[in-house]
Amino acid sequence: MNPILAGLKRRLLAAVLALGAVCSHAAPVTVTDDRGVTVNLPAPPQRIVSLLPSLTETVCELGSCARVVATDRYSNHPASVRALPKTGGLDDANIEMIVALRPDVVLLAVSSRVTDRLEALGLRVVALEPKTYEDVHRVAAKVAQLLGAGAAGERLWQRMEAQVNNAARQVPAQARGLRVYYEVDSAPYAAGESSFIGHTLARLGLVNIVPAKLGPFPKLNPEYIVRADPQVIMVSARHGGTLPGRPGWSGIRAVKDKRICAFSAEEGNVLSRPGPRMGEAAQIMARCLKGVVPSGGAR
Repeated sequence: MNPILAGLKRRLLAAVLALGAVCSHAAPVTVTDDRGVTVNLPAPPQRIVSLLPSLTETVCELGSCARVVATDRYSNHPASVRALPKTGGLDDANIEMIVALRPDVVLLAVSSRVTDRLEALGLRVVALEPKTYEDVHRVAAKVAQLLGAGAAGERLWQRMEAQVNNAARQVPAQARGLRVYYEVDSAPYAAGESSFIGHTLARLGLVNIVPAKLGPFPKLNPEYIVRADPQVIMVSARHGGTLPGRPGWSGIRAVKDKRICAFSAEEGNVLSRPGPRMGEAAQIMARCLKGVVPSGGAR
């Protein structure tokens, strides 16, 4: 074949393939968020502002970190997002900065106070707020749908499930059935049975002293915890050393037996985010349980 003609055919084929890729990439996207609002985009978003750490992590875990142009001040994983512009927090997001970034979509929590203002300025907003274990599954699928990533959300969920199952196998038999109190904040706020943290605790074989009827993250009367007498306490390292000094807490079995999992700030970040690192969070809990409840230890 004439070399010139062959070259033209190759360039034409490349152009056709490129056009097909563009057309495929530009497929419209429709997502119904946690407000029940249906958001339509002409194509998967290429410029994303994420105002919730768990959503930032989910986007990145689904392979689209390069599309994130800014985050809230608390998004710090993976490391690459730390260098991105920070737009503030849940209640003090910098609206002018967000608008100037020209995002295709803004991801935020349902409880965010800036949603109406962003939408009034013409920005597309998708509100997703995982609180329970099932929420994390649903949100992973929604974010994947938004990104045009198809079944990637379900694959991510299956990876997390496998990690949690692996962590559960590492928990000493003596730890199973122990009553646990997981402190989210020293107010004290706790992680109840219905929270994503509570679900992980149950998967590890522990019994939560905070029933589902009290809500995912209820504020408790300290006397309630004393009366419940947990056998294991999980708390931040910052507050772990203060537990014996709290009124009545020196008599709690977990405190007397030194069965206290005191998590570092870095571990706390992993544990507190309902997203792709929940499997890693389960591993952190399992490692602590192996330390405070050694195999064969007394119950």
